[in-house]
Amino acid sequence: MKAGETVTVSIAAANGAPQHFADPDTLELLRPSGGHVAFGHGIHQCLGRQLACVELRVVLPALVGRFPTLRLVTLPADLALRTDMAVNGVHRVPVTWDA
Repeated sequence: MKAGETVTVSIAAANGAPQHFADPDTLELLRPSGGHVAFGHGIHQCLGRQLACVELRVVLPALVGRFPTLRLVTLPADLALRTDMAVNGVHRVPVTWDA
């Protein structure tokens, strides 16, 4: 890089370093979060980080509490990962539950 050149950083690629994250391409909801940089770091931390963390702490237990038999229709490995966007995730999560 030279002075004045534009640098584009891929947050998704930063979180996929196999030397830092065991099996980084696998969706593992219970993976320890240490070192994750999706929300930035230090003074460059995303302003929405705290809101996103609170939403997940509230929404996931509420969802499981409301639908205790909620389960995937497919195997986790069969979920289509989003590779066409700058953010990680899946295109859809097909679920079912017992009424």
